[in-house]
Amino acid sequence: MKYTFASALVIFLAACNGGDKTIDPVDPDLVHKDAPKIAYNIVNIYPHDTSAYTQGLQMYNGKLYEGTGDWANSSLRISDLKTGKVEKKHLMGSTEIFGEGINIFKGKIYQLTWKNNIVYVYDINNIDKPLKTFNWPYQGWGITNNGTDLIISDGTANLYFVDAETFRVKSTVAVTEDGVPIDSINELEYIDGFVYANVYQSDFIIKIDPSSGHVTGKIDLPGIIQKNAPGYIPVPEDEVLNGIAYDSASKKLFITGKRWPKMFEITLN
Repeated sequence: MKYTFASALVIFLAACNGGDKTIDPVDPDLVHKDAPKIAYNIVNIYPHDTSAYTQGLQMYNGKLYEGTGDWANSSLRISDLKTGKVEKKHLMGSTEIFGEGINIFKGKIYQLTWKNNIVYVYDINNIDKPLKTFNWPYQGWGITNNGTDLIISDGTANLYFVDAETFRVKSTVAVTEDGVPIDSINELEYIDGFVYANVYQSDFIIKIDPSSGHVTGKIDLPGIIQKNAPGYIPVPEDEVLNGIAYDSASKKLFITGKRWPKMFEITLN
């Protein structure tokens, strides 16, 4: 947020008082309280394919699975983490399809689309063509799972808990920070009982309690790509932070952005 509720309240009170009178102290109970920052360390930096307009990211059996968007170039791909080399790529084959988030769940890969209301389902051993499709009534943004259900975002503050076999919505929770809804929830990753999410066009990742929707922490990553990729200048409002993958064996996170030249391996403190 660019300003807190408290600062907005001060401006409002100043206007009401003509701007030149003493302003009463703001009630501390009304001040917006940001979620605590989560410290992190960058432990490795790897190359990342700059043709990948990253929408979804997941580690599985030592390989990096990535769903990409962009009209006519949407894909599902498997890459080598350390080299960034794309080893297998399935182009979605239509200028009308915009690929979004992906998730691997019970031997299948689920890939959302942005405004097409289609979910593609692939066998984990064959990404050449989908096994089947589901209808999804909302926009598709991010997707993960909690071991029981798929969890999907649609660009609002909502997280939907969805039956993977029928794609029926079982429940919905709104993501909030100190009572304020957080819009544009994007790429998702489920880690040790919490949902980690990109917030579209922001430089931070939020940690969400899925039972309540409350944001319990933030990983602030301002300027991470500019500091570590000299000469690269991301296109504003386009080549933004997006992509979270977790390796449960090493307890490390992998993060990148849309068309970024780097993938970051980080640990959380």
